[in-house]
Amino acid sequence: MISDPIADFLTRIRNAQARKKDSVSMPATKMIVAIASILKAEGFIADYRVEEAKPQSELVVDLKYVNGVPAISQMVRVSKPGVRKYRGYREIKPVRRGLGLSIFSTPMGIVSGKEAVKSKIGGEYICYVY
Repeated sequence: MISDPIADFLTRIRNAQARKKDSVSMPATKMIVAIASILKAEGFIADYRVEEAKPQSELVVDLKYVNGVPAISQMVRVSKPGVRKYRGYREIKPVRRGLGLSIFSTPMGIVSGKEAVKSKIGGEYICYVY
């Protein structure tokens, strides 16, 4: 059993990119799939798909490389199970002067930092990617 599935998701992607893998699979949850959809929409991963299986579905993430270099250089978990971090929409700052991406869990679901500011909603600061 995984105690922190989001940290496990980020670590699996980091490790797969370090080994130059084309794709990586992990147990699928609604939150992990939502994070993967944001990463795909922002261009950090090539694609993702959910493969139905028993007892739990698998999420397969196709990694993206630009000239042999991973599209994701760093992924950092901000809010952890022991210490949750929350931000109001006024406190959300751009990551790497707009080149990165922050991901928040809000009352409207999992959204990027840009969407949270545009919708004027704050929430739990899950992670940032650049």
